[in-house]
Amino acid sequence: MDEKVKYWLDLPDYDLETAVAMLKSRRFLYVGFMCHQTIEKIFKAFYTSSLSEVAPYSHSLSYLAKKGGFYNLFSEDQKDFIDQIEPLNIETPYPSHKERLLKSLNEQKCIELINQTKALQQWIKERL
Repeated sequence: MDEKVKYWLDLPDYDLETAVAMLKSRRFLYVGFMCHQTIEKIFKAFYTSSLSEVAPYSHSLSYLAKKGGFYNLFSEDQKDFIDQIEPLNIETPYPSHKERLLKSLNEQKCIELINQTKALQQWIKERL
């Protein structure tokens, strides 16, 4: 396997484990952030594998998927999930958005995010 693809494949599992650890410690804001990181990195693996070029420096999941030519492979549910977690990376570090995000990220929602993240990550791994 190409070393660049392998690099991006090694990171998402750690990020997903971190999301689970954040759930256990009830740090819900960072569950969303780590789920985003998991998907961003698996997208970069898919991008690099598909196009044989370095993935762009971007945190936008939809941009990476569209530029990588794999966005249209996703189901509507997968696209909805991407739209749902996309802002969790951009907004999480900014205090002005923290309260709004914290209200939307409860334990049940975070469990759903983790499960959807695992499913999308596995879906991509099966296609690599």
